Amino acid sequence: MTRLLANIAIVIVVGVALGAGVRMTLSRWTQHVSAPSKPRIIEGDGVHGPRGMMWIPGGEFVMGSTDRLAKPNERPVHPVRVHGFWMDRTPVTNAQFAAFVAATGYRTTAERPPDWETLKAQLPAGTPKPPDDVLAPGAMVFVGTEQPVDLNDYAQWWRFVPGTDWKHPQGPGSSIVGKEEDYPVVQVSYEDAQAYARWAGKRLPTEAEWEFAARGGLEHATYAWGNEFAPKGRKMANVWEGSAQPFPVISSQDGSAHHTSRVCAFLPNGYGLCDMTGNVWQWVADWYRADAFALESRGPEPIDPQGPHDSYDPDEPGVPENAPKRVIRGGSFLCSQDYCLSYRPSARRGNDPYTSMSHIGFRFVSDDGSR
Repeated sequence: MTRLLANIAIVIVVGVALGAGVRMTLSRWTQHVSAPSKPRIIEGDGVHGPRGMMWIPGGEFVMGSTDRLAKPNERPVHPVRVHGFWMDRTPVTNAQFAAFVAATGYRTTAERPPDWETLKAQLPAGTPKPPDDVLAPGAMVFVGTEQPVDLNDYAQWWRFVPGTDWKHPQGPGSSIVGKEEDYPVVQVSYEDAQAYARWAGKRLPTEAEWEFAARGGLEHATYAWGNEFAPKGRKMANVWEGSAQPFPVISSQDGSAHHTSRVCAFLPNGYGLCDMTGNVWQWVADWYRADAFALESRGPEPIDPQGPHDSYDPDEPGVPENAPKRVIRGGSFLCSQDYCLSYRPSARRGNDPYTSMSHIGFRFVSDDGSR
């Protein structure tokens, strides 16, 4: 089952020298991108806009980052325009997902045996099919380590645990009791999110919509709240920070807790959106290509881009570079300053659309202003 871990690798930063065409300065782009005024926070009430959703006015922005923390897949920066839309104020919660399941009887991908045809697309060609009793329902769980380890070997802190699902996110002995109303649902795949979207009459945001909304009206900021990680010493998101132990070491002695937090436990961004970075990664609609920004920047300024038509990721060992992947955004409680660093609006990563993990959730957008 080791290969089931293949889809969770963090994109490896490779030492590829950027060409002059990629090293475009922000000043060149900002000549064509209007500086936003301070956002006006508008929340839908069920009459004027969908209840529980925030209005994102749309506009032009610089997508990607030239920050020293940016990875190659966040470059080059390029101007993008999106039209206005409504976005969920928070990631979808356990209670909201439970209502969907109760109404439809839906079973998540983690609650079904893995489909071999789907799974083998993530494995090297010629990988033999394992016995049927090995292909058991379950999902990926962060288990941590007892001591510091090589951060290139993520198999040391992730484990496929049979019996894990959204109601039992840390394994069959765990529960969401007491966390129904205000904790984000996890152990949900891209396919699960799409099923919920069809029922709810909403949709996953595109990658461009997500990044525009996450920036909250700030141009070029490193984080969703500005350029300082902890302004005046204040923690701004649920990330792996402040622990006495380095990632991925977990210890009952250090007093740290590494798990999801209540939604809106931290300040919202300029559009009134909570947890756009940190807490849980969020599925978005686009196929993942490591070179998507490079491809997009070659043409005219895109308007409401829908992303590439296929996947491409040459940076994940043991996984075919064209294996199907969808984009996840925002980072999670497992991102630290030593590993991941993806609690930034421009950070992006690809993940198997059928795999569920204990740090991935989602939120929706809507084009319907009357619901």
